[in-house]
Amino acid sequence: MAQVKHQESPFGQILKGWRANRGFSQLGLALEAGVSARHISFVETGRSQPSRDLIIHLSDTLRIPHRERNMLLLAAGFAPIYTETDLNSDELKNHRRVIELILKGYEPFGAVAFDRTWNVLMSNSGFQATLDLLGLNETNPEVCDNVLKLLFSPDGLRPYVVNWDEVGYHLIQRVHREAIDGGEEGRELLNALLETCDIPSPWRLIDVSKSLELMVPLHLRINDVDMRFFTTITTLGTPQDITLQELRIEAFLPADLETEMLIRAQQQQA
Repeated sequence: MAQVKHQESPFGQILKGWRANRGFSQLGLALEAGVSARHISFVETGRSQPSRDLIIHLSDTLRIPHRERNMLLLAAGFAPIYTETDLNSDELKNHRRVIELILKGYEPFGAVAFDRTWNVLMSNSGFQATLDLLGLNETNPEVCDNVLKLLFSPDGLRPYVVNWDEVGYHLIQRVHREAIDGGEEGRELLNALLETCDIPSPWRLIDVSKSLELMVPLHLRINDVDMRFFTTITTLGTPQDITLQELRIEAFLPADLETEMLIRAQQQQA
């Protein structure tokens, strides 16, 4: 009897891609998820139809973002279960208030909330004061709407960054890694950055040998005044809404006493 060949399912193709991105073999994923390797093989090849619970369980194991989990569910014939709500909607009013309090808590130092493509959603007075100091809000407001544009554009902060080789390299490596998890939108963001900005050739490849730093020093020189910061990233834990899961808050905190005193004095004069 001829052996029946099963065509790899759309779900199986997507799952296989995530498994490869996370560095799992079928056996490795099976052991990590507590299911049989045979079952993993069957759902990847289309011989078995995955249940919704299995999809969610494998997504948890592979740390797949909610937006891409919806794609997996659709590919397997299920309705998406993760909503994407506008941050300005009434449904997220309480969450928006929490984000406002977090941003305000960093004042007088700058902090900004942005989405997965680095578009600025909310910011505090400290962040806006830095932009005003450089005249960016008035002369180049378009670069202030996106954190990557703000940092990479010659019309933004880039001319003022003394340690650009360190800061720029760290940022581009972050974008490389996010492109893996960000689907087509993440890859388009990376490609646009590589095409429109002056990026050194070695930065165009992801460097998997080096882990990203938790805190990145940022040395700015503005009108012969040196300001040193370190940046931190905050996320909202494990929210079920896509908008909230993808939202990040980045704070620019003074790395030395001189910078702290300069910012506090500037705020008092404002």
